[in-house]
Amino acid sequence: MIDALNTHAFWMIAIFICGYFLITIEHLIRIDKATIALLMGVLCWLIQFINDPTLSCGDSLTCLGEHLSSISQIIFFLLGALVIVELINVHKGFAIISDMIRMRSKRKLFWVVGFITFFMSAILDNLTTTIVMITLLRGLINEGEDRLLIGAGVVIAANAGGAWTPIGDVTTTMLWIGGQVSTLPVMRDLFLPSLISMIVVFTALSLFLKNDFTPKKINVSEKGLEPKGILIFFLGVIALISVPILKMLTGLPPFMGILLGLSVMWLVTDIVHRKHKDRDRLRVPSVLAHIDMSSLLFFLGILLAIDAMDAAKILQALAQWFNHYIGNENVIATLIGLASAIVDNVPLVAASMGMYTLEQYPQDHQFWQLIAFCAGTGGSILIIGSAAGVVYMGLEKVNFLWYLKRISLPALIGYFAGIATYLLF
Repeated sequence: MIDALNTHAFWMIAIFICGYFLITIEHLIRIDKATIALLMGVLCWLIQFINDPTLSCGDSLTCLGEHLSSISQIIFFLLGALVIVELINVHKGFAIISDMIRMRSKRKLFWVVGFITFFMSAILDNLTTTIVMITLLRGLINEGEDRLLIGAGVVIAANAGGAWTPIGDVTTTMLWIGGQVSTLPVMRDLFLPSLISMIVVFTALSLFLKNDFTPKKINVSEKGLEPKGILIFFLGVIALISVPILKMLTGLPPFMGILLGLSVMWLVTDIVHRKHKDRDRLRVPSVLAHIDMSSLLFFLGILLAIDAMDAAKILQALAQWFNHYIGNENVIATLIGLASAIVDNVPLVAASMGMYTLEQYPQDHQFWQLIAFCAGTGGSILIIGSAAGVVYMGLEKVNFLWYLKRISLPALIGYFAGIATYLLF
């Protein structure tokens, strides 16, 4: 195995390390991470085509095609989900949720926002849910320590809530599409650990919230709910929920299910808005302009690089190293989760999928479920460890050290509490 890695494989590793380092300092070099990820992915495959003596060009093309098939399913799924969520957003459907949050107690608000975030992120995704809830909080609470603390709770709850459903977190989605986990078992087995993880953190953080406040009144009329906003909100939620149900009942791939939901919503919005020229902003062609395509291209580049290293047998060698020096699958999953607090969890999960096969760990094996939980919740330990945390940091201008001092230790305790709950039950 070492001899096989002596040439092109080490160049791939060097490119991946350099590329990932540049991604982590994106805010300093001011080069978009999607640019680096795409360049990294293409260069890795270029080396694979040129320098692998064991494969002909035709074999390399076949190998690339097989990997691209699985990658495209993830990209199409994310694209469909982003469009559906943005359709709800432009119709201001999320104002329905803000209208339900009316209370004076800071602790009560904290817990209510936490549970709403937990279950919303299981249906939508943790990134979108964080954006929605932080935006709502900014309208409910004045600036200050309390709003930062409740916002940090949103990040914790969003990451925990996204871990236990196939559509709640991109890493769980990757494992679901790849066949490592299935719908009902992952929801059944990870719900309680995810909930316990959130509750432990919230119990600790709620001690810092005292007294009451006077909330700003927010209701649907003040938010200016767009025409058919309620219809689009519930239709979008149904479209997202129906994806795992369709896969379970018919075997339809998730990306086809999400595209079905998107096509229905596209048809409905075209029908209800076609006679009103001033509503073009509420139709899908206009909404597409607001989709975060750079994030999709970032995922594409990362997954291409990971799959190139898989084709070069690098991930298999890494798996052998883990098995030899660590051995315990629970410890390996836990370490991957801790690493996701520093390194983006997408390449970590993609690497684990390449390192271990379904023959080694069959579908719904404890290892895959722990990977889903650890990669989803481990990112909460540091503010830079998850997309939700990065969005929260940007929206509220949160200092890295503030999060480290106030949130990281409770998040770490909640992380291990969730793992212990999973292993216990």
